[in-house]
This record gives sequence, C-alpha cells and structure tokens, in this order.
Amino acid sequence: MSLVQIETKALTGRKYWRSLNELSGTPAFREWMVNEFPGGAELLDGASRRNVLKLMAASFGLAGLAACRRPEGKIVPLSRGVEDLIPGKSYYYNTVFTQGGSAVGLTVEAHDGRPTKIEGNRNHPQSLGASNGYAQASVLNIYDPDRSAEVLKGGQVSSWAEWDQFASQKFTAGSLGRGAGLRIVSESVVSPSLSEVRKSLLAKYPEAKWVEYEPFSNENAIAGTRLVFGQPLQAHYHYDKADVVLSLDADFLGIDSGSPLSTKKFSKKRRSAKPEDEINRLYVVESQFSVTGAMADHRIRSKASDIDSFASALARELGILSELNVLGSADKVQKILMALVRDLKKNAGKSVVIAGPRQSARVHALALMINQALGNIGTTVTFTQPLASSEAKAFADLVGELNAGSVDTLVVLGSNPVFTAPVSLKFSDAIKRAKTVVHLGAEKDETAVLSSWHLPMASYLESWGDARSVDGTVSIQQPLILPLNNGRSALELTAQIAGYKDQKGYEIVRNYWTSQWPAAEQEARFRKALHDGVLAGTAFAEVKVSADPKRVALPAAAAKSTQVEVVFVPSWSVYDGRYTNNAWLQEAPDPMTKLVWDNAALISKATADKLKVVDGQILKITVGGQSLEIAAMVQPGQADDSITIAAGFGRKQIGRVGQGTGFNAFEIRVSGDAIQFASDVSNTGKTYQLVTTQEFHSMTEPKLMDAIEPKTRPIVREATVEEYRHHPDFAPHMVHAPDDSIYGWFDYSEGNQWGMTIDLNSCIGCNACIIACQSENNVPVIGKEEVSYGRSMHWIRLDRYYTGDAEDPQAVIQPLSCQQCEAAPCESVCPVAATTHTPEGLNDMTYNRCVGTRYCANNCPYKVRRFNFLNYHKEMVDIEKMVSNPNVSVRMRGVMEKCTYCVQRIQEAKIKAKVEGRRGELLKDGDITTACQQVCAADAIVFGNINDPESRVSQEKKQPRNYALLAEVNTRPRTTYLAKLRNPNPELVEHHG
Repeated sequence: MSLVQIETKALTGRKYWRSLNELSGTPAFREWMVNEFPGGAELLDGASRRNVLKLMAASFGLAGLAACRRPEGKIVPLSRGVEDLIPGKSYYYNTVFTQGGSAVGLTVEAHDGRPTKIEGNRNHPQSLGASNGYAQASVLNIYDPDRSAEVLKGGQVSSWAEWDQFASQKFTAGSLGRGAGLRIVSESVVSPSLSEVRKSLLAKYPEAKWVEYEPFSNENAIAGTRLVFGQPLQAHYHYDKADVVLSLDADFLGIDSGSPLSTKKFSKKRRSAKPEDEINRLYVVESQFSVTGAMADHRIRSKASDIDSFASALARELGILSELNVLGSADKVQKILMALVRDLKKNAGKSVVIAGPRQSARVHALALMINQALGNIGTTVTFTQPLASSEAKAFADLVGELNAGSVDTLVVLGSNPVFTAPVSLKFSDAIKRAKTVVHLGAEKDETAVLSSWHLPMASYLESWGDARSVDGTVSIQQPLILPLNNGRSALELTAQIAGYKDQKGYEIVRNYWTSQWPAAEQEARFRKALHDGVLAGTAFAEVKVSADPKRVALPAAAAKSTQVEVVFVPSWSVYDGRYTNNAWLQEAPDPMTKLVWDNAALISKATADKLKVVDGQILKITVGGQSLEIAAMVQPGQADDSITIAAGFGRKQIGRVGQGTGFNAFEIRVSGDAIQFASDVSNTGKTYQLVTTQEFHSMTEPKLMDAIEPKTRPIVREATVEEYRHHPDFAPHMVHAPDDSIYGWFDYSEGNQWGMTIDLNSCIGCNACIIACQSENNVPVIGKEEVSYGRSMHWIRLDRYYTGDAEDPQAVIQPLSCQQCEAAPCESVCPVAATTHTPEGLNDMTYNRCVGTRYCANNCPYKVRRFNFLNYHKEMVDIEKMVSNPNVSVRMRGVMEKCTYCVQRIQEAKIKAKVEGRRGELLKDGDITTACQQVCAADAIVFGNINDPESRVSQEKKQPRNYALLAEVNTRPRTTYLAKLRNPNPELVEHHG
C-alpha cells in the first residue's frame, strides 16, 4: 500500500487515491507533497519571505497599511433619479438561457443596472431554482473586452447604418426573387417568436432554406423514437420514480444534460434520512469516466462502439430480439448483464433505460423497446412532441449547394460552423463560394473572418426574446442591460431580412404573444409572464405511444471494430468552443480529470502502455486521412482502445483568454458521428504541459510520507446500504475526537449559529458550485501558469477520489471549502488577528488587516485558504470589473482569502429581517441561501441555523451518516458531511469496491 493512501482497508475496506502518481507513490508526487508552497511561491517581488517578515517586524502598522492600499477611483453620481431604483440595492429579473437546443429558466441579479449573478428560476420546470456552470459563467461573457463590438464589411470597420442601407437593397421583394439563392444557418431554434418570424421569411422567400446545425445534438435520440413509434418524439425520463436506472453511454447527470432537472429528479431517489430508507440503483455502461459513472453502483467500462452489442444482448435476454447474443464480453460483464436483467424485471414499471446522444439511432431504439417491455412507458418514461432538432444531412446538403455555386447569400446566425463543422465537409472552402456571407456573432471567430459582413450579436442578457424548453414551457427572455456593444439579436436580424415593419425585439416578442390573448388580458398576462419567468399553459401535452417490437425494423448492428475508437464529447470548459474566451470555465477543473485550460486525449493505462506514452506526451491520431497531434492523459476507468477528446479547444480566431488553449478535435472529426475510428495512433515523442489540480491541497500530512507505518485519515467515507443498515453510525465512529482542545472552547449556544451539511450521496461533482462561488465572491482567475504552481484560488474545491483497481475503479466526489471551525487553528497563529471568530460561529477574514504571512494556510488541516501571490485583478479592464459583486471586497496582492459562508448574504438577510420587524429574533430557516447551495441541482448542500432544532441543517446533522472531517484534530468544524452510500446488486457484491 502506498504511504499516501487517504484511507486504510482497516477503516473502510477500501483505499482511496486521487491520481495514478499518488497510487504508485512516485518521487515527483512525494516531492510535490513535501513542498509547503510549491513552484517558487515564496518569492514576492524579488524579496524573500524572510525580508518581508523583517519589514513586518519593524512596523506591523506600516506593513499592514502598505498591504491594504487600494488604487484610487472616482465615482460619478447619477445626474437624474431613476424610478424604483435604489442605488446599491439588488434587483432580480427572470429570463431564459439557451444552449444546444435546451432552455433553462433563470433569475438574474442586477446591481445598479448591470447583471452580476445568475440563479435558477424556481418557477421554471427545467431548473426548479438550480442552474449549471455554463449558465453561471455566461454573465462573464457580456463583459468580455474581446467581444465583437463593430460591424465589419470585408474585414474593415463599417457601421449599422451602412449595413441597414445594404440590407434594404438586398432583401427587397425583387432583389432575391423567390429566395432560391438564400440560405440561413442557425443553432437549434427553440424560440416561438423566432419560429414565427422564420415562417414569414420563408413565406417571403419560398425557395430559401433554413438549416439548423449543432455539433452536438439529440438527433439520434429523435431518430430512435421515429424507428420505434413511427414519429419523432421527445423522451422525458422521470428518475424520481425509478428504483433502477441503466445508462448506456448517457452522462445524464453531467455533460449530456441540458438542464439541472435530471440531477434534481435523480438525487431525490438517492437521499437516505434513515438506515431503512430505500435508494435507487444505478448501472452505467460507458467508455469515459463521467460524473454519472462516478455515481454508479455498478459501472461497466466498454468501448462506446461496443455498447450496441451490450444493448442487443440485454434486449435478447428480455425477449425483445431474437438475434444471437453478440456481446462476446468477459465473464464478469456477462454475469453483470444477467443480474441486471433480473433486476430490471423485478423493477418493471419502476426503472429507466436511457441511451446517450453519442449512440446510434439503433441503440436509442433498443433502449425505448426495453423500456416498453418493462412497462416503463407512461410511468418513468413519457413523451411529448419534439422541439426543432439539428439535422446533419441538411447541413451536408447545404455544403453541396455552396460548392455548386447555387448559393447567392448565406446568413449565419450565432453559430461558428467554419470551426465546428466536420472537417470532411471542408466548409471553410465551401463558404467562400457564396457571393455574400452575413455572419451575426458575439466574436470575430473563424466564420466571421470569412464573411462579407460580420455583425455584433447581443447577449441573451442584453436582448428580448423567448425560448421553449424540452417540455414545451415558454419563458420570456428579457434583458437586464442595453447592448454594451450595440449588438442585435438573431430575432431582430431575421425580422429585418423578412421585412418586418417593427424590427425591435421587444415589439416582436410582445406582439407575438399578446396577439394570442384577449385584449383585456394582454397587459396583465405579459407582465405576469415577465414576473414569473414562465408562460402558464404552454407545456406540451403528453403523447401516448405504443409499438409492436415485431414490426420495428431496426438497422443492422454495427460490425465490431478492432481499431482504436475516437469519441468526441462537449467540453465541461468550453462546450463546443463558444466559451473558449470565458476564464471562469477555462480555470474550473474538469470534474473527473481535474484538467484546466486544456483538453487531452484520454486513454486507459493499458492503451498508454501499448503506445508507450505517459501524461503530456503528444499522440498523433489519424482519422479518415486527417491527423491531429494532441497531448495524452492516462485516465483511470477509461475503456481500452478508446480515446476520448473534449472538443471546442484549439480556436485560432479567439480573444486573449482563449489563445493557445488546447487542441482542436474538430480537425479529425470527419463526420457528424461522435464515435469514429483511428487508422493510426502513434507517439510523436514530443511533450506538452498539462496542468491538473488533482494532487493539490492534500489533507495527508507530508511528514507521514516518510513514516514506516503512516497514520492515515478517513477523509471521504462510504458504505453499502446493507453495511449502513447493520452499522448506521459507521461514519462518525471511524475516528475518535478528543474531549479537549488546545484552542479552547467557546459558548455558541445563543443566537444565530451558522452551519452546513454536504451530502456525498447526492453530490455529483458538476462544478456548478465552484463557478457560483466565483461569481458571488469575486474570486480571481490566475491562468494556467499560476495554477501549475499550485496557486489555484477557488474557494471550493471538488476532491475526486478513486478506490479499487487502477484500470477500473469507482470514484467519489467531496466538495471542500473553509470548514468554519469553532476551534480554528488558523486564528491562533495569525500575528495581526486578521482571522477571528464571530459570536455566530463564523471564521472571519479582515482583509485590510492581513499582511500575508500565510501562517494560517500552513496551520489549516483542510488546506482551504487561498493566498493572492499576485494582484490577479490588476489587469482587468473597466468593462470586466462590471461583473464584480459590489457587496464583496475585491482582494489585493498579499491577502489571504477563503469561504465566508457568503457572509454578505447573511447580513442582507439580517437587514431584511430588521425591516420586517424581526429584530433580535432568530432568522427563519431559508432566509439565507449560500451561492453554492442555491446553484446545486442535487440539493446536496444545506445551510442554516444549527441553533434552530427545526431547521433543515439541524435535522441533517442528526442523521447517523453525519460526520466531521478530520474530527480527530478536534477543530469542531461547522461544515459536516453525510457519508456516501452505494446500493450494489446483492448478486454482484463481490464486484463492488
């Protein structure tokens, strides 16, 4: 056993590790762990730490003043009063966020007319108050100084006036005739208003064509419903009603879900308040280790191209298919398959089988047929009419028309097909054959530089619109700020081309909806829609379906390939490339690999050994005659002979933030399929620096590494449901907390006392809390180089631990921030009392008193304090500063910072209670919601008053799973954890752990 294992078998039956280097105890990892501040962090402006301390000793006051000096700035008062606007007060507006054909309702906070923080809309059925990392970070995009700000004609600066003059001539009744040469490319259209304007445009130009294109879409899922039911449908999976869930390459808790709803529903069935409570069981078959795979009770690693065989074998065992079992897998997989069959039959009507978007229409059809055979249709799986879907064939046909020279005018709305289109289509060459190319986009991207006209696009936070979610619910998209770069929306540009008299977004949206209502109700109903964030009664009705499996004509199963497969997935950081210039997303570690500012070719250890490659070495991958050189990364749990690449990186036409980040996977994506095969994979011998945070901030004492028999700490704790029922108190009893403390005890029995619980059984590790905390608390971005030194600044880190075999482990995620210790080791060592305790149990930081000794960080057993080695906010231009929360100090160089339980929200709630006449009373449960709690789709984080016995946090702390992290240190943390539970199939217990 490695000397740095987090837990011993004696404690839990498992040993935990965060990386292969840690598992094997490599010299590089040992050296990293021994260094208190790695990477030359002791240098400050060329002065050594000793010199800094000399200055401090000479004059604490002088050093303190120098450390907290702030740059001067002038505040210009409002010259006119604005009705209903109170300076400094937060205002909230409901709107809607769309991405990849999905729409999620949001509530956006604004300060003095500028949006600063995004939350989920509690009224919206697809968010229910939660949101995801993309939505959280989207507020940063509108303040991007590299956003497109000018109309370009032929690459030269023009104006909207010149464009309007051109458009009035180009798009008149006779200029384009019946529109035979007009083609429009957009992202998936989920806006009812835009759909209506599109109808008008196509009525004006009946021979024109509108093509929706997404590099990652649900096209195969829709095609699967057409195969089984004879019509395109949208499937809805009700995980809150399912006791058994099987995922066939579907990361439905992570990157494959367009909304937080799947996590909301799944987590409901994952909670356990008492040992006798039942929780669901999750089986996952996948090639890449996903966050859904990390939640699995049984995970089968399989090449993505082999999942067809698994689905076919499952269908045969359930009597759906008569063809031979073509699984051909190891005995272990066969045994799991047979146990799965029995489990699904036992839970007929209470199970879900879902296929992922990378799988073929055949696999989706098989999953639907299995659900019908089990009686799940109508209970755990329901259907509605589908929204518009991206169609790869229509896009390929467009490329053919471009190459034939039959396109006079091509209008591209919001997308970047020059970058994202399959390389085999050579869209960058085809687009040059159009006489006129008009591009509406937020960036001067790869498509913009090849366009005749480039028009700046307004953000969804700057423009009016609407959007329909997958269940049909419509929300009004209302702006919070005027377009900062004088941009226009896709709705407005389409209306201009269609010849609308009224081309303002507000009028178009309002007129479209109010025209459907009685005149007397129009104003009230529109205002209510804006207030609630949803239009009542717009959800689709359920479509009742049934199919005869004997009549379903399935395509032939794909032949199994012995070649190395390449799987293309959206990136947690940049999605399909649209967020490449978003620093918050770039610096948030990938949930599983912990990679930042890059992507990599993820391969298994066995594949790495075969290729004789290690992390950071460059692989040359050839697919369909196209080659890409990309850094390799060995990933535990990755299927053998399978390479996963997150797309969206490697942009050439991009702003300052995204320059030089990652490798362009689209260079070898020769078709729209997500799974393709490499004709050659070889090690070039070249190297590239990959930066991951997976070995940062270990809570294992460095000095223990050299001990003969190291003392290990049970950090993350888990058990099976059966073990929990026999030993409900297994988690808190793993260690013994001393009865006394060298730091002394204080009385916290009076007044509001704040605490938090985090349920490891619900947390999926999706990064949303990291981005939400960053947005709420003005946490700086530091860049790849600084992260490589171990200086990451996030106040929350998501520790990912593996347990089991290095090739095929299980994983568990543990969020960690300041534990708000009642007996805080950081406080006793601070020479200037910058970190102190409040009567309400908070560990406070007085930033302008901190002189940067870093003693507190050294004395923190949880390693959750962050030091500003440099002035990370210094390079921010004025427009970037607009995203900052005015209620939170912006920290400067030389200051220590960490989680504060969102103390600004606590104070805001106190002020509100005082205004309501509740002065001196305990705050009510729910008065305060921390940023991480509010964003969490899994409802894993609970915050409140632990002195209120009826509060939710108090109830959770009474659960037998509740434990204090490092309780043996006796710091008495206010944040505690609910231990993780697995629910393995009793037939397969020997495969667990």
